Amino acid sequence: MSFIGFGLMGSMMDYMVGLGVIVIPLLIGVVVFWLWMLVDLLQRRKFEDKLVWLLVLIFLSILGAILYYFLVYSKKR
Repeated sequence: MSFIGFGLMGSMMDYMVGLGVIVIPLLIGVVVFWLWMLVDLLQRRKFEDKLVWLLVLIFLSILGAILYYFLVYSKKR
């Protein structure tokens, strides 16, 4: 059995672990932001386009959440 490839495999694993340290918190932040926009949408009492925005949030995911934030949520403040 040859041990030549293990040096490359070790550095690859270090890279994957390092990437996970960055990607996992980023994904958690994206999910929290999306849920925040969804909760804001569902809690609005008078909002004529609620169904349309719900579909936008569901089908466009984070892009829909960003659109909702700039077009609806930020105007509330």
